[in-house]
Amino acid sequence: MASAWRLILLPLLALFLGAATSPQLVPDVSQRQVNIQYSFKGAELLLFGAIVYPGGRIPKEPADIVVVLKGPERPTTMREKQKIAGIWVNANDMQFQSAPSFYAIASSRPIKDITDERTAAIYELSIDDIQLSPAAFTDAAEIERFKNGLIDLQQRQGLFVPNVGAVEITDSVLYRARLPLSSRAVVGDYTAETFLIQDGRVVAAAIRDINVRKSGFERFIEMASEEWSILYGITAIMIAVGMGLIAGWAGRHI
Repeated sequence: MASAWRLILLPLLALFLGAATSPQLVPDVSQRQVNIQYSFKGAELLLFGAIVYPGGRIPKEPADIVVVLKGPERPTTMREKQKIAGIWVNANDMQFQSAPSFYAIASSRPIKDITDERTAAIYELSIDDIQLSPAAFTDAAEIERFKNGLIDLQQRQGLFVPNVGAVEITDSVLYRARLPLSSRAVVGDYTAETFLIQDGRVVAAAIRDINVRKSGFERFIEMASEEWSILYGITAIMIAVGMGLIAGWAGRHI
């Protein structure tokens, strides 16, 4: 498999050698489209590609690769629970205007050994560097507390995935990494971003789009709810009433 992979990618390098004035990335992903059905248990995506150096001259100090798989951004509200009179109730809350529904990252080395904190924050090269954009400015400590709560929740659900050291670089030119896509992943447009980092600086970046969508019966239901919303609503009500009648009949006769 590795030799076949090289035979495919190495000819591509020849097209860029000599013409490039700075390092370039030639990335790809194993699946451009992921179909979700009722039995979907998650997927594993292979992000791979090549590093093209000017004139084919590979630097003495090897560069590092970071890949980020990011899902659609959406508003998210985090709520804090407090125990009052023995009952857990919602207390404070905070809304983030844009939070990625999914975020997985893999790197050839720990981020702190690759670049500085400022660069990592600009390019969101770690889960802690994700820019969540709170809807209202409040106390910085409170924002940090809710942010940490969101990160912890997403990690426990498999929606924020750190994968340090998962990027393999061969001959300082070819790279690959495997990133998991959770079964809880939402449908939408995802991006697979690749960053080439050398001497602590991002010297090249490239992106590939991935579409995650429902298929089969789930796809039909989604389309029906969007295109025939009134009929869909009436049908849903009739099914709910019918199920209620059947449950009532069964309760009286069993």
